Amino acid sequence: MTTVTTRTVEYAADGLTMIGHLALPAGVDRRPAVLVGPEGTGLNDFQRRRADALAELGYVALAFDIHGGRWFTDPEEMLARCIPLLADPDRMRGIGHAALDVLRAEPRTDPDRIAAIGYGTGGAIVLELGRDGVDLRAIGTVNALTTGRPGEAARIGCPVWAGVGSEDPIMPVEQRDAFAAEMQAAGVDWRLVVYGGALHAFHHPPVDQTVLPGVGHHPQHAQRAWRDIVDLLAECLPVTGARTSGLPSP
Repeated sequence: MTTVTTRTVEYAADGLTMIGHLALPAGVDRRPAVLVGPEGTGLNDFQRRRADALAELGYVALAFDIHGGRWFTDPEEMLARCIPLLADPDRMRGIGHAALDVLRAEPRTDPDRIAAIGYGTGGAIVLELGRDGVDLRAIGTVNALTTGRPGEAARIGCPVWAGVGSEDPIMPVEQRDAFAAEMQAAGVDWRLVVYGGALHAFHHPPVDQTVLPGVGHHPQHAQRAWRDIVDLLAECLPVTGARTSGLPSP
């Protein structure tokens, strides 16, 4: 297995001290890099292992924080923080830019070759970076079919891939259609994959916590969504000699 080096990075964003997880591939040369945004519950070991899996593929990867080191087990507490955040594009962009600055400052990062992926709230944040005109090679999201302020999607200069469960009540058909219409009107190179029978957060393994209705794990689609993201990165941000990577273990 490729040797991966990891470390915790602290930085300021949204009035909080964020605690991110940086994963570096073997070697000393500059590599393409990926921002990894976590679900609304926050950054936990599963998201950290996503960054590690990307480092095994040869990428510098930063799993960024959105709650100042917290990971919410109470859905109501999580929603009380996430709902206002998701309604404020400037706050989301501030969180994304702060993480992007950390990733760009890493000496192993090729600053001209960066992609961003995200799940749920983290996906909404990376989409806002695109709408803010950030130079990214690709944006990949799961369960994050958010729409932005009118006209700003035209600033997205890279392919956008989005995945969603067909039975996700938090991202219903109407929201899928609105997202698709926004991307199409903006002339974005976009793709939307609907995973049949999957609920919200289908990509995340079960955890010992109370979950919201409409949330559930779908192991097969979780693996497929991860492969789809890896394929997106291979197409838009290739690493010489890259290998395939399975889904991080729960």
